[in-house]
Amino acid sequence: MSDFTHFNEQGRAKMVDISAKAETVRTAHAKTSIIVTEEVYKKITNNEIGKGDVLSVAQVAGIMAAKQTSNVIPMCHPISIKGVDIEFEWDISNQYTLLISVTVKTKGSTGVEMEALTAASITALTVYDMCKAVDKGMVIGQTYLVEKTGGKSGDFLRKEI
Repeated sequence: MSDFTHFNEQGRAKMVDISAKAETVRTAHAKTSIIVTEEVYKKITNNEIGKGDVLSVAQVAGIMAAKQTSNVIPMCHPISIKGVDIEFEWDISNQYTLLISVTVKTKGSTGVEMEALTAASITALTVYDMCKAVDKGMVIGQTYLVEKTGGKSGDFLRKEI
């Protein structure tokens, strides 16, 4: 079992010891999307959703999710997040799609990929929750890591999807 970093000598799950790893600045950028109806799009953009300002609430939820990642992903280390930025962009060229982009930054011994992915996911789920009274047919799209920097494994940049 020694080839697997998250298993102990008994073959059971363990959290990896990162105490010897150097602290470096690390960033991760993740994306996701949610497809909505024209009605939901108009209600969001005109701030007519009964639960409030959808994008503001979703943004705060995403930031909170990044900070809580280690509480819901068992092998994630609790880390000191130095920054979270969530941006929204509408693509209405084919469907009414809200593009969600998340960047998370830390200075520490482990990366923030899971924090960025969790924040993106929760941001999209919050949009769904806020708008489900209008339409339950919304579709959350692919969630993926775009880029990460820092750490022992080096930088990663995804080729366009």
